[in-house]
Amino acid sequence: MSEQVVFSQLSRKFIDENDATPSEAQQVVYYSLAIGHHLGVIDCLEAALTCPWDDYRAWIATLEEGSTARRKMEGVPKYGEIVIDSNHVSMLANAFDKARARQTPEQQAWSEAMLNMLHAIYQESAIYLMVRRLRD
Repeated sequence: MSEQVVFSQLSRKFIDENDATPSEAQQVVYYSLAIGHHLGVIDCLEAALTCPWDDYRAWIATLEEGSTARRKMEGVPKYGEIVIDSNHVSMLANAFDKARARQTPEQQAWSEAMLNMLHAIYQESAIYLMVRRLRD
């Protein structure tokens, strides 16, 4: 049985419509999306980074012990999944950048990928990451 951690990134959203929305109601749909209501909105996530389970644990152990960033990333072992959104960008970016000095080349590559994903969230706050532990 192999375990891994998968970082999935929001790639697009679309509205699930069985029937065409009447033109009179289209503005209501746009307004609802703008204020964050998800009326039949489906998020499409794509795997952006995959780490073997034991390697993930070793990677996050390079983050400063007791830090908010490390506690956030330890949510995967504790809860099975976490969400990373615009509220976490600065904290995680600083932590992963600082940790690179003590990381293996493989961990540094993952940190670079993580920093790129965090930058995408910074550029477009609607983007988020779903980080899940998967068991085969």
